[in-house]
Amino acid sequence: MLDVCLLGTGGMMPLPGRWLSSLLVRCNGVVILCDCGEGTQISWRYTNWSFHDLGMIALTHLHADHVAGLPGILFSLAYADRREPVRIYGPRGIAALLAHFRVLVPVLPFPIEVVELDGRYEETLPNGLHFAALPVHHRVPCFAYRFTYPRRPRFLPERAQALQVPVTLWRVLQQGQPVQVGERVVYPSDVLGEPRRGVSVAFVTDTRPTPELPSFVHDVDLLICEGMYGNPADLPRAVERGHMIFTEAAQLAAQAQARQLWLTHFSPALQNPEFWLPVAQQQFAATALGVPHRTVTLRFLDEASS
Repeated sequence: MLDVCLLGTGGMMPLPGRWLSSLLVRCNGVVILCDCGEGTQISWRYTNWSFHDLGMIALTHLHADHVAGLPGILFSLAYADRREPVRIYGPRGIAALLAHFRVLVPVLPFPIEVVELDGRYEETLPNGLHFAALPVHHRVPCFAYRFTYPRRPRFLPERAQALQVPVTLWRVLQQGQPVQVGERVVYPSDVLGEPRRGVSVAFVTDTRPTPELPSFVHDVDLLICEGMYGNPADLPRAVERGHMIFTEAAQLAAQAQARQLWLTHFSPALQNPEFWLPVAQQQFAATALGVPHRTVTLRFLDEASS
């Protein structure tokens, strides 16, 4: 399962009750932070999530409202006695940015590893989570991110028994490794069922719609997508500045067959995003407004319905 907590929903500048862009994802005890706007560490303290568990930071791009909170987060990690490495992903330039920020936090009790992204990127993280990045269309290099927790096929004990596999070797097969039974090799495919759908969340912000986005976020359980402007009349401004309006985010969710959509990254001029929510829901009914500290646990489909 995946735990998701939206820390901030604002764009450009923090407002009372609206922290800047930031999102937490937790899987198998490891916390991932997506974006880190000014004041992120303050918003985080309103939750019960541990700073110590933060092992990865994924920055969409290098605009200040998405990265200026990084020194405070690094200090909070150090104060939480984090010792294990922290890996930071983002477009080219984050290594230089981090070097400048380290003037403010020069001594840390944990090593930092930086991964600068040039294009599409995929990796299976140590906690078993599949991480994918997609370049999107903004005024500077920017990435959308997707996190998928895969599900192993169902283990079929009757097949293992028919092949006379000792029970002590079942776990090895469940973990995807072949086993030796007498003179015969038994492969995981011999005792596992059909592939099963995992669980996933995608974070898309500071971009215009692109042809690649619907397939990149296809069938996600939760799409968290920017809606910089609610009024359809603001579309020319969104195009000029590399953002989306509510209806475009909702259309993306519909095209991608997402399960649900949270709108986020609201313009400071958008004082009442709830006024425009019905406009988005006409395009995609399962649309909700992101609010600070909104939290959900995403479970495998059969577990969620039970």
